Amino acid sequence: MCSIFESTIYPDPESEKAIMGSVVYCIHHKEGCQWSDELRKLKAHLNTCKHDAVLCAAQCGAMIPRVLMQDHLRYTCPRRRANCDHCHKEFSGSALEEHQGNCGHEPVYCENKCGAKVQRRHTQQHIQQHCSKRLVPCKHCGQSYTQDTVCAHGASCARAPVACPQRCGAPAVPRADLAAHLRDHAAPCAFRDAGCRFKGTRQALEKHTEESCQQHLALVSALASRQARQLDSLRAAVARLSVNCSGALVWRISDWAAKMAEAKCKDGVELVSPAFYTSQYGYKLQASLFLNGNGAGEATHMSVYIKILPGEYDALLRWPFAHTVSFTLFDQSSSPDRACNIVESFVPDPTWKNFQRPSKEPDALGFGFPRFVSHEMLKKRNFIKDDVMFIRVKVDPSKIVAV
Repeated sequence: MCSIFESTIYPDPESEKAIMGSVVYCIHHKEGCQWSDELRKLKAHLNTCKHDAVLCAAQCGAMIPRVLMQDHLRYTCPRRRANCDHCHKEFSGSALEEHQGNCGHEPVYCENKCGAKVQRRHTQQHIQQHCSKRLVPCKHCGQSYTQDTVCAHGASCARAPVACPQRCGAPAVPRADLAAHLRDHAAPCAFRDAGCRFKGTRQALEKHTEESCQQHLALVSALASRQARQLDSLRAAVARLSVNCSGALVWRISDWAAKMAEAKCKDGVELVSPAFYTSQYGYKLQASLFLNGNGAGEATHMSVYIKILPGEYDALLRWPFAHTVSFTLFDQSSSPDRACNIVESFVPDPTWKNFQRPSKEPDALGFGFPRFVSHEMLKKRNFIKDDVMFIRVKVDPSKIVAV
């Protein structure tokens, strides 16, 4: 019954054209879309606007802004396919959500708060066998303690067995019973290793120790004498084992320059080598060296000799000594192929007294070469290197005289 104007039902085409040509913002301007243009272009823009919602590409039915579509398909779409990060099995989106939090391969912290992380499927085994906070019984008193404290408890457990401090020889007793044990059982004297056989209570031991000082001193003195004899015997055995019985000695002369200087300042300075044997039960020998020469080689040459020392098996050996002896001065050249060693040897003369069976005192000089090598020759090659010289004394094994 009201009046209706024609202009209300039929808009003015010019007005409509003006409206459609007006500049507007995207309806998703608040979401961050920066588009603005004529109203007539808005629909076309919305077909591509990344903030406009469209149906999920996986057809889960959700309306998702285009800009969030990839995240939706990857993380929240119930129809997505994804692998578990722990067991690597594939699930659909909803199944993955149910699987997460229950995966047996997911590392979780021990519920006993020991700080360890284990896979969910192994938690019970960890709690029962490996957890440092699991309860274990003390093997002495039976009380339960956590695994990381049971050892500390054992050091003070009243039922743990301990040895008697008085070394009475009785079996170990519980710690709580030790005081009664010490009161009731006799203990040996502290000098029992020296030979004292006394046993008694603590009070009796204290009295015995005060009254037996002289006896204990005599026992300790006798023990020390026995031990000294044993040490001498052991030293002699070690010395016998360390003796060279190969028939050859490589003699290392160190600090050569200082020793040569001393030999030039003093007359008759002689260096002697360690003793060695021609065999295990053979002749005992020793080399001697005069760096500044001796006899015909004095002040110009280096002299070298061999001495026959009194040995343990001389009574079983044939005399005179008949080994061929050679001396070798090594050239310490960096190239072994270019080394030029100096070698001298001799065959013993059986008429010489030097090769007869020695008395308790060996020959003062021995036999050898007073002019073994000249001082000039020593300077020409690498016979002395790093202040060290090497001389080998060797007995020819083909000349060893049978016992």
